[in-house]
Amino acid sequence: MNTDQRTDRQVLLGRVAVAACAPYLLLKLLWIMGHGIGIVDLGRAGRGTWIAANAVTFLMDAVAAAVAYTLTRPSGLRAPAWLLALPVWMAAGLLTPLMITVPTGSAVAALAGAANPMASGDFLQPWVYVLVYGAFIVEGITLMGAFSVYAHRRWGALLRRRLGSVPAPAPGVRAARRLLGVPAALLLAVLGVVDVLWGLGMPTGAGAGALPARTAVTATSDVVQGLLALAGAAGLGALLFPGRGPWRQLRTRVPLALAWLGSATVFAWGGTLWLSWTAADALTGGSTSPVRGLPGLVGALELIAGLVVLCLGTLALAAETAQDRAVRPERPERPVAHTP
Repeated sequence: MNTDQRTDRQVLLGRVAVAACAPYLLLKLLWIMGHGIGIVDLGRAGRGTWIAANAVTFLMDAVAAAVAYTLTRPSGLRAPAWLLALPVWMAAGLLTPLMITVPTGSAVAALAGAANPMASGDFLQPWVYVLVYGAFIVEGITLMGAFSVYAHRRWGALLRRRLGSVPAPAPGVRAARRLLGVPAALLLAVLGVVDVLWGLGMPTGAGAGALPARTAVTATSDVVQGLLALAGAAGLGALLFPGRGPWRQLRTRVPLALAWLGSATVFAWGGTLWLSWTAADALTGGSTSPVRGLPGLVGALELIAGLVVLCLGTLALAAETAQDRAVRPERPERPVAHTP
């Protein structure tokens, strides 16, 4: 695929991603303004909490739309790498489990004859879930697709390189990466196993009484998140030890994508959710949030694991960006135009 074709595909995917954000942003804006469209019962949440939650999620999706729009512009290749990579990492962690869980969980509920919370109409009308999650699926596919094309245009040589041929970093850098990365990979693996077991019905331990009631969809969500965490652990392990094991012939983009999705999922759906519960618990002085016991411990560990992998990725991206600047030829200075 030549450069023009890559550019055209990136622009198309970015534009579709921007359009996919529009229904969610409009719905959130209406709710913030006090409109009751699609709402059945707000009894579960106070008015202030409802507005605050919608304002935060509105801003999050607005950032995703801004990133998608940036990917459609030629200036996107000149933007700071972290400015695009960080929000896309977070978006990948939020959207990827939804993209898998919503259709899979709905199918499991239908086949098992179990209740589907998205079709119950207790809190929101069913069409809201169809609209929002349908838009999320399109947004996730196109946003990550556009960023994938962008990444190959910007760091294609690195992403296509086989793991066994990746130059070894300096011994001190390699030791530091493994000092942080190996515990993070092990932690991702343990958390992945716990999530899968929870999804399969293992009791969640002390503190689980404050968690929402489990359904076929939430059980599927646990399994999906656990499998993504396990994939993230495998990808991170391959990146830390590229010259060993059967993965030496893999392209770098394969374990990098696994580590990217797994760590983002653990951070977005585990760590930040636990952090929001902890903050709400501290602000209200209540003790009903599941911030204690085994669920609380798992949430805290998910936050730590995600932050460690994020730091590792940030350092690697900074090093790669600095190397790109070092080898990039300088532009010749323009002659200064002298006016009479």
